[in-house]
Amino acid sequence: MKLRLTLLAASALAVSTAATAKPAPIPVVKPVPVSEQLLEEMVRTLASDEFEGRAPSTPGEDKTVAYLIEKFKAAGLQPGNKGSWTQDVPTVEITAQNSAGLAVTGGKDTMLFAYGKDFVAGSYRVTPQTDIRDAELVFVGYGINAPELGWNDYAGIDMKGKIAVILVNDPDWAQEGEDGLFKGRRMTWYGRWPYKFEEAARQGAAGALIVHDTFPAAYGWNVVESSWTGAQYFVAKPNDAMDQTAANGWVQQDVARQIIAAAGQDLGQLTAAAKQKGFKPVPLGLKASLKFDNQIRRGQSRNVIGVLPGKKRPDEYVLYTAHWDHLGRCKPNAKGDDICNGAVDNATGTAMLAALAQANVKAGPADRSQVFLAVTLEESGLLGSEFYAQNPPFPLNKTVGGVNMDALMPGQPARDVQVTGGDKSDLTRYLKAAMAEMKLTLAPEEHIERGYYYRSDHFSMAKRGVPMFYVGRGSDWVPGGKAAADAAGGAYNSTDYHQASDEYNGKWDWSGIVQEGELYYRLGRMLAMTTDWPNWHPTDEFRAVRDQSRAAKTKPGK
Repeated sequence: MKLRLTLLAASALAVSTAATAKPAPIPVVKPVPVSEQLLEEMVRTLASDEFEGRAPSTPGEDKTVAYLIEKFKAAGLQPGNKGSWTQDVPTVEITAQNSAGLAVTGGKDTMLFAYGKDFVAGSYRVTPQTDIRDAELVFVGYGINAPELGWNDYAGIDMKGKIAVILVNDPDWAQEGEDGLFKGRRMTWYGRWPYKFEEAARQGAAGALIVHDTFPAAYGWNVVESSWTGAQYFVAKPNDAMDQTAANGWVQQDVARQIIAAAGQDLGQLTAAAKQKGFKPVPLGLKASLKFDNQIRRGQSRNVIGVLPGKKRPDEYVLYTAHWDHLGRCKPNAKGDDICNGAVDNATGTAMLAALAQANVKAGPADRSQVFLAVTLEESGLLGSEFYAQNPPFPLNKTVGGVNMDALMPGQPARDVQVTGGDKSDLTRYLKAAMAEMKLTLAPEEHIERGYYYRSDHFSMAKRGVPMFYVGRGSDWVPGGKAAADAAGGAYNSTDYHQASDEYNGKWDWSGIVQEGELYYRLGRMLAMTTDWPNWHPTDEFRAVRDQSRAAKTKPGK
């Protein structure tokens, strides 16, 4: 979950949308109110101590899955995975241990850097040991290959057996505003570290090391070190991820500066060159070795899927998503409470799935089918949504779009809407129509450099081309204005987020969450009642994959 009221604000959307070929009219939707009673009942139950914090692969999961199936049935949905309510999600946990450090040779002296203090590294590959010896280091700028922008940091080099040294974020990050190929200060997918590791693997690299820098990374080295020195969770793959790089990691900026200086280069000068279109990778004439063991543990969890079949085009789908999982047992607080109940995060979004299902059933089937997807393992890295996207019961090239719901804040309704990610697709047209009906406005998004759009479950679909909303009510509350919203969000952020105190409270004001339910209902219903196929804007990073997906024929059984 990415906090909304304090970490996210509303996004300014462009007045005009990308040109499309005669888009279909946006249907008028008469809202069916979501049930406040159902929302409150479900949050109270899901966030109770009986559910033990809803940790995957625990008795808390069994109770959660059974409860969601019960509520989906009661709402009037049908099983959404070939007759089953659930989708098994196989996982693998890999913990790097016994690191020999990072050794760099080829300069005047051999340099040895310490694991944790100077660098961190792990492997996506399910293998007992990672051992890279004397791999050539190549500086590849920001490590971006974006054909739609005419940009390729790997141009002219064969990366097989080599280690890519990569700058964090993307070339425009230091600019104010959103001008530039890479949207200026706003981080794009090309700036996120998972993209950089994935692209290095596509290029055939043996390893990838990102150069840490606090502002463009949006967090300090302490966050990198704590995040990468423990267990890492992945979706299990049939090939045990052997198509990925052998090692992925980060190096401190001063470490990178030393390495590059040993190659007779200057990090500042290389960074300046990497910001220019036409940059070519720079072999450093140095070799690196690193070795560590991998402790491996396999597990399994479940997504819960319900569907309301469409009456006219049942083979076209609209998604509603929310993650049901939370942290389970956690560090005891001052009262000795060791259950992280996850009431706001994300019992609220999970309850909204069932409330929206109930409202849509009452309205009658839409023209397109509506899929209600409660995913697992969001807190472990979006693994449930990632597995769904890799193995979709409903083809992604037949999925029109969707709405993700994560951590709905109790409190008053708002006068505005907050949008994460900015104006990326034709979905803007639908949002503007819903806002007009609800008499809502927009405000600028804060911290656009942090890339929050790429950090919740909708992203697993978006990266594969499905346009997804990540929106909610804004910070101009009625009454109380921004001060009331900031107070509520600030208190949650500082006291309750990922803590045992994130509990259901019988005194909550549900009016704001109900307002968000109306917005989500309108957005999903509009998409389900139109013949339109919204696409990403022409220069968006997901446009090409959507075009390819929509052009492909759906394989039988897929």
